Amino acid sequence: MAAGIALVDEEAAAHWTGRPGVTIRRWAHEGRIQRYGSGRGKVRYNVFELPRKVVDDWTGETTLGDPPPLPVRVRTA
Repeated sequence: MAAGIALVDEEAAAHWTGRPGVTIRRWAHEGRIQRYGSGRGKVRYNVFELPRKVVDDWTGETTLGDPPPLPVRVRTA
């Protein structure tokens, strides 16, 4: 898979993943994916960080990909 950057808006990210926009925003807030930009309508997400939904051509059944992993937190003593 290419490790480049392809930025999309929240609507496109939600369509790509098969999940609602609130989930995309939550993933960004949790640090699972990176948010690019700020402000209403100006935030973009890297499509290469998002799990792709798969739609079966024959049955039309949609399978969602696994959510991005939570970031690893290092404990300090």
